[in-house]
Amino acid sequence: MTKRQTISAPTDDIDPHADHRGGPVAAPVPSTPPARAADGPEVAPELGPLCPAEKPDRHGLSMLDQATKAHLARLTQGISPFGLTSSFFDWGMHLAASPGKQMQLADKAQRKAAKLAMAASRMALGKSGAPCIDPLIYDKRFVAPEWQRWPHNLIYQSFLMTQQWWYNATNDIDGLSRRDEQVVSFVMRQLLDMMSPANGLWTNPEVLAETTRTFGANLVQGTQNLIEDMERALAGKPPVGAEDYLPGREVAVTPGKVVHRSHLFELIQYAPQTETVAAEPILIVPAWIMKHYILDLSPHNSLVRYLVEQGFTVFMISWRNPDAGDRDLGMQDYLAALDTALDEIGAIVPETGVHGVGYCLGGTLLSVKAAQMARDGDDRLNTLSLLATQTDFEDPGELQLFISESQLSYLDHMMWDQGYLDTKQMAGAFQLLRSRDLIWSRYVHEYLMGRRQPMFDLMAWNADATRMPYRMHSEYLRSMFLDNQLAQGQYRVGGRPVALSDIRAPVFCVSTTGDHVAPWQSVYKLHLLADTDITFVLTSGGHNAGIVSEPGHKGRSYQIRTLPDAEHYIPPEDWRAQTQVQDGSWWPEHVAWLRVHGAPEEGPPPPMGRKGSGNLRDAPGAYVLQP
Repeated sequence: MTKRQTISAPTDDIDPHADHRGGPVAAPVPSTPPARAADGPEVAPELGPLCPAEKPDRHGLSMLDQATKAHLARLTQGISPFGLTSSFFDWGMHLAASPGKQMQLADKAQRKAAKLAMAASRMALGKSGAPCIDPLIYDKRFVAPEWQRWPHNLIYQSFLMTQQWWYNATNDIDGLSRRDEQVVSFVMRQLLDMMSPANGLWTNPEVLAETTRTFGANLVQGTQNLIEDMERALAGKPPVGAEDYLPGREVAVTPGKVVHRSHLFELIQYAPQTETVAAEPILIVPAWIMKHYILDLSPHNSLVRYLVEQGFTVFMISWRNPDAGDRDLGMQDYLAALDTALDEIGAIVPETGVHGVGYCLGGTLLSVKAAQMARDGDDRLNTLSLLATQTDFEDPGELQLFISESQLSYLDHMMWDQGYLDTKQMAGAFQLLRSRDLIWSRYVHEYLMGRRQPMFDLMAWNADATRMPYRMHSEYLRSMFLDNQLAQGQYRVGGRPVALSDIRAPVFCVSTTGDHVAPWQSVYKLHLLADTDITFVLTSGGHNAGIVSEPGHKGRSYQIRTLPDAEHYIPPEDWRAQTQVQDGSWWPEHVAWLRVHGAPEEGPPPPMGRKGSGNLRDAPGAYVLQP
């Protein structure tokens, strides 16, 4: 259904119960009259609000569209070919109309060819010299000594120069939108990375050397690895070694009890480890895109265990892994779950505030809830800690390459058909963002070199993915990523919009330097949205590894600074340049901050669960074990 305004249409062609993008909705959509400005003339239909969708015709042709796109989406793992085609068409048309850019690219090609020819003649004569081009600082494919000898030095430099030329060809095109440039450049980079000489048996000198050394045993072992991985994938089994990290056995072993269970979540209360505890408990809200034990991994790197050992009463939400029967669970259901969790905590630890801690999408959900509570005068949240959380989605990093009306419509049809977004479909998009490291590097090491990467707890957790309900995921992507409603004060809870500027609870916000899911500059925009004191932490590591950053973890560093509400805004790069880098983990800083913003007195630990709740299931509960 295309976006348009219908000026006059027969009333029997309008379905007031249909979502204009193809899926069922709970609330009726009223018929929309022609838009009219206040005290003014009618607004042009192109600028007015969307009309409701037309009813499916008696031949069911709109259902045919849905079914067709749903089946296509399964073949493409949910990536819309229509949006990609549109971006490439725009790029081709704008480039065709830019003779100056064409001449510039031709000149670059000639100069690169001449430079490479001179380097080739020098290398053939055995003369040393600086390479024609150096890899980017994060590109480790060609750093081994074997790559610096002829002819492989010429091969990899030729590849890098080709890669650089295509970057120039897909960027800085007059009249082409920046997003289309990014999409085309991203796709071309994926294609080039697939054809990298590092991926070839005969063009990778490291593989050739290993094959010679082992008399081909590496290729035999690599073939066995490939067959084993294919068999596991077809059988729906986790990667090799993941079975050594089972929740409740090797990971998620912090003692506790499930003190509440609903259809959507379990609430875990962890057992105290100290004789006295802080007055205010902690509620951790993980993302529903992942299992909760990312924050309760092995005993040595469990954030939950660390907080409990520091004298806090910790509660954790463990989301249910939804199936097709949960297709109509929406964002409002997940927000209501936070209300229920707070009520349960209030019954166990009465007459005190709660320290809310949200991670990734769970942090976004908690931010929405905090804004709604502030709007409604609910003061149960004493503080707010957001870990790798975006609240402004204008610049969501590389994920924005997968967010467009065409892409989301395509994804909607697929989720509508199966009732949820499957774990493999979601994992595919994330792997594409880091295909060089997550796909091709693994291909070379495990299948060509014949070396298995050892499994570890974070890697095993990453393979233990969850599904997402159709309605919730569609609402989240549209309202946050596509329309950025939360940052603009347009996201509605309980029929009324919420604003992050209403939040008065102090905020502890953590971001990571290598985060490609929630880039730290995007996370930093919270300073522009919330009118409260914000302690911002920038730590080394990626989206997950930077958060799982226990004390004693080698190579970790962080920067921390508090900006009071009354202080002037500091741009992110200025903040980074002005803030001292400190070695170690940010976890002790968080504990110190919680103590500063909590009640000074401590007391005996609260009971495990409500009074008279009877037998309680041990942590980590049942939902975390759902396949």
